[in-house]
This record gives sequence, structure tokens and C-alpha cells, in this order.
Amino acid sequence: MMAARGRPIGSVIRQNVVEILYYLGTAHGYQISKLYPRIFAAATRRVIYYHLKKGCDLGEFEVEKIEREQGDFSWGSVAEKTYYRLGKNARPRGLARVKETLELTTIK
Repeated sequence: MMAARGRPIGSVIRQNVVEILYYLGTAHGYQISKLYPRIFAAATRRVIYYHLKKGCDLGEFEVEKIEREQGDFSWGSVAEKTYYRLGKNARPRGLARVKETLELTTIK
């Protein structure tokens, strides 16, 4: 029997995002990127957004809603927030440290 070719589909960072969404229910990308380093090793905002998009392609995440927020931002007057939830292919493990950290944090 031959070994599978190419890169494996799984990702530690994406699985950690699954764990965060398991306890939060829904969250937008920036919120997840601010929580992530409080629970796990540091990861850039860009890699978090990459894994949210890749997770949507794989069915691990689904887009809950997209909100447009008006304000005076450095890039313009509108911010678009995409809210994510777990998809049908997500396999949360229910890590206790995620739950404990989320109970103690003010970012929600």
C-alpha cells in the first residue's frame, strides 16, 4: 500500500481556532486573532484569517453573517466583520484550557 502524497490536510492552528469557536459559538476574525495568543502560541492575524478561509473551504467553519460597521477607521469609513461558526466537518476536542482562558478574558 502506498503512502498518501502531498501535504496533510490538518493544521494545528486551524484546530486551535475550532477549539475557540467551540466555546464562543460565533466570533469575527479579529476577535479570534486577539484571543488566540492568550491561549496558544503567538500567530499572526494573517495566518488566522488564512485558516478561517481554508476552514470554510474544508467545511470546518461556516460564515454566520457579514456586518458592515460605520466609523472613523484609518482605512476608511466602513469595516466589514465576517462572523464564523463551526461547520459540519469541525471536530472540537473541548480543551479545558480554552474554556478557562475564555472565562477569565474580557475579549468576547
